[in-house]
Amino acid sequence: MKRQLIAVFAVAAFFVGCAKPPSGGESKQAEVTGMYTITVHDLDGNEKSLADYEGKVVLMVNVASKCGYTPQYTGLEALYQSLQGKDFVLIGVPSNDFGAQEPGTAQEIKLFCTSNYNVTFPMLEKMPVKNGPEQCELYQYLTHKDQNGMLDAQISWNFNKILIGKNGVPIKHYESKVTPDDPGLRADIEAALAA
Repeated sequence: MKRQLIAVFAVAAFFVGCAKPPSGGESKQAEVTGMYTITVHDLDGNEKSLADYEGKVVLMVNVASKCGYTPQYTGLEALYQSLQGKDFVLIGVPSNDFGAQEPGTAQEIKLFCTSNYNVTFPMLEKMPVKNGPEQCELYQYLTHKDQNGMLDAQISWNFNKILIGKNGVPIKHYESKVTPDDPGLRADIEAALAA
């Protein structure tokens, strides 16, 4: 009896070990739904499903109000305005991770952005974006490479940018020094829109 049970377990283990991995299409589907299953809050505290951006090219930017790169808000708003009417959205994600340069409350951040830079693009609640154990769910998805070769990025400072394709899969990571009017960034956005 004992030998029979061992034989049954051995056969079962063999078939489990030999099971086919999901096909490329199934893996892609899991990849695609990752970002769209995440729910966040905007600066007004309203719940926001990232599924609202399905089918759009997204530029996600971690922002801060007291950083040397803060004047990039002007270029970000100009980029956002120049692509109105296309399947594009720019999303600001305030974070206090780098140099404690985003210490304000949600309302202080909103007031700062609108009164100093006329920001109209969507802004999410302040959250931890830096790679590590405290990193929020959204940035865990955006920055960690998986078996399908998704982006493997290190958020190094404020105003890092992540370009996300229409399928919700991150395409490219840009360091803070890449400005919103950078021709390469613009070309990458246009290519993503055309895909």
